[in-house]
Amino acid sequence: MKVAIFIGSESDFDVVEGAIDTLKEFEVAFALEVTSAHRTPERTVKLVETFEEKGVEVFIAVAGKAAHLAGVVAAHTCFPVIAVPVGSTTLSGFDALLSSVQMPKGVPVACMGLGKSGAINAAILAVQVLSLKDPVLATKMKEYKKRMAAQVEESSSKIKDRL
Repeated sequence: MKVAIFIGSESDFDVVEGAIDTLKEFEVAFALEVTSAHRTPERTVKLVETFEEKGVEVFIAVAGKAAHLAGVVAAHTCFPVIAVPVGSTTLSGFDALLSSVQMPKGVPVACMGLGKSGAINAAILAVQVLSLKDPVLATKMKEYKKRMAAQVEESSSKIKDRL
């Protein structure tokens, strides 16, 4: 297992489905756990320790509202932590975004955009980090980028054909 995904509550699962699909596409082993920085802080710390022992190299933390999950994970690991803020309050996720990016010096957290796109980007960033040590994964990432570029070119051609 190389990536651990923590979601703050069951309601965050639909946010990470695309990230899960992305990790599967790259054949990156992962685990998913529901854990809360506020409601289950001891469980969160224990999960970080357990997953490190199992070989996890990147953590993705998905949470809304106060969104302290990524910070708590970052406080207990030396491995990269990627936050995905979730828009789940009347502030439309702005509170979660600020909680994720306002980390104190020495406790870095990479922060993606809000919601589903942010979760997919978190998975892609995790793959990129893992690619630094895995040439097969690096090749898959290069092919992924080529496919994205080809899709843009195809879209451009389709639009030009409509003119």
